Amino acid sequence: MRLVYFFTIGFTMLALTAIWSGDPTDRPHLTHAPAPVVTNVGADPARAWFETMRPSCNPVEVETQHRWSPAPDGFAGAAYSAACYALAGHIGEARGLIQGLDGDERWKAAGIVFNIAHPVADAGNNKAAGPVMELVVEFWPNHYMALYHAGAARFALGEPEAAAQYLEAFLQHYDQDDGWTSAAQRMLEKIQ
Repeated sequence: MRLVYFFTIGFTMLALTAIWSGDPTDRPHLTHAPAPVVTNVGADPARAWFETMRPSCNPVEVETQHRWSPAPDGFAGAAYSAACYALAGHIGEARGLIQGLDGDERWKAAGIVFNIAHPVADAGNNKAAGPVMELVVEFWPNHYMALYHAGAARFALGEPEAAAQYLEAFLQHYDQDDGWTSAAQRMLEKIQ
């Protein structure tokens, strides 16, 4: 019985250490987030295509899978295809798909890309999500969460000038006094 007791305590301590470890500036508490661009995707063939394609949205398979199973035509197909390319790190291809859209469709497609990639950034991998967030900002310049994550990525990469530009823009567009704001302010203080 003592062995079970010691294993239980050991496992609990390990779990608590995993929860409490890490840099708090990487994962501030979210109290306010942008509204999703696409809210009802249940019957959306482009979303269904993406969910099937998602395991192949990696640098090795993305090109081949797109040739074998192209995205549906139209705005949503281009947006979800851009999201897949962006997840795979093929930012140029993602940018090209978004640039091929008209007017307001561009920022809306960037919103879809953001919604797909945002969990990566929120999980603490700002370095990996940074280029995707910069792509989002390119087409939706006042998207405050993309600005935050792009800045956090540049900060993590040791690029203070670019980090400051994104983080200062984030603070201009985000008016909540919460963990995101304080994390951005802490990063800016470390830069200066």
